[in-house]
Amino acid sequence: MRRLALALTLLTAACGTESGPATDAPDQDAVADVAAEPASNELCVHMGPQTPRDIASATGLNMEAFPLAPPASEMNLCNIHTHTNAEHKGPGFSVFVSNADDGGFACNETPNLSDAELAPAPGAYQGVQPGDTIEVHWVHTSCEAAPGEGLGACVPEACSDPLLRVEAQVFLVVNDPGALDFATMGYGGNVVDGRHQAKSIPSSTGEPVLFRGSTTGPSYDQSNCSPARVTWNVRPACAKLDIGSLHRWADEGNAFNETKSHGVRQLVTAAELLSPIE
Repeated sequence: MRRLALALTLLTAACGTESGPATDAPDQDAVADVAAEPASNELCVHMGPQTPRDIASATGLNMEAFPLAPPASEMNLCNIHTHTNAEHKGPGFSVFVSNADDGGFACNETPNLSDAELAPAPGAYQGVQPGDTIEVHWVHTSCEAAPGEGLGACVPEACSDPLLRVEAQVFLVVNDPGALDFATMGYGGNVVDGRHQAKSIPSSTGEPVLFRGSTTGPSYDQSNCSPARVTWNVRPACAKLDIGSLHRWADEGNAFNETKSHGVRQLVTAAELLSPIE
C-alpha cells in the first residue's frame, strides 16, 4: 500500500501536467521516434513495464506479470482526460510530431483534412484546435470509487492495491458537427449494474491491443519511470471528433473538472521497459 500511495502521488502529478497544442511540423524524415535513449544501466527496469509504446510491436523483455484488470464493464470509471497528440504509436497514428511535451504522434489522415475541417473553433476546452490529434484515456478502477478530478479519484483512501485499467482511443479533432460527439463518450452520471461507466467507448476502430504498462504524462521518461501498474487497451485506428463537442464538455462542466488537454510522455522504446504483448 505504501508503494501504491507513492505511485498515486507521482502519477497524479504527471497527468496533471497540461500542455497546449503542438506547433512543430511533423518530421517525416525522423529516423527515431524519440530522443536518444539512455544507456541500459540508466533504464529504470525495477519499476515494472512502462507506457506508452508502439502497439504494432509485440516485443518486450520486462516480464513482471502483475494481474490483468477485468473488463471495463466490471470496474468503475474514475477519470477521463485527454493528451494533445497520441502518446502511443499505432497503425493509424504513426506520424511523429516531436519529442517535446506536446509532441508524440499524429493521425495519418492529418494532411488530408479539408479547409472546413481545419477552420478555427475557439472555445472552452483548451490546448486543442482543429487538425490536432488527441489521445483520450478512460481510466477504470476496481475500487468502490466515483468519477472525479485527477487520478487520485481512482484510489480512494479506503481502497488498497486496486487494479487499474485504461481504455484508450486516438482522435483526429476537426471542425465538423457531423463527426463524433464527445458527449456520447462521457460520463454524465451513467451507472450500469451499480458501476460507474462511460456512456460509450469506440468499438469500430479496430481490435484493441491489451498489454501491461504504467501511467503516462510528460513527467516520466525511460530513466524516470512510473511506479503504477496499469492494464492498457488501446485501439489501433483514429476516428474524427468534433471539436465543438469538446468545448461543450468543458463549458457545461464534467465530473473530472477537465478543461484542458495534457502533455505527452515520449514513446518507450527500450525492450527492457516493455511487457511482451501476448
